[in-house]
Amino acid sequence: MSLRRPSKEQPENFEFNSSSLAAAKTIVAKYPKDKQQSAVMALLYIAQKQNSNWIPLAAMKYIGKFLDMPYIKV
Repeated sequence: MSLRRPSKEQPENFEFNSSSLAAAKTIVAKYPKDKQQSAVMALLYIAQKQNSNWIPLAAMKYIGKFLDMPYIKV
């Protein structure tokens, strides 16, 4: 088993752009109020598309805040 570590070259912050934010809100709205954390994989996909097929740690933290969950669960 290999040990996976985040890249040492990480951006300072991450935010969805306007089209990604609209897509994320649309996806999250499909889930009941207490089950919105189930949208995590879809939001990770949106972040990956926005960031040239790479998900930085800042994006994981942003999605964690967006879904009101610890980023380690993202």
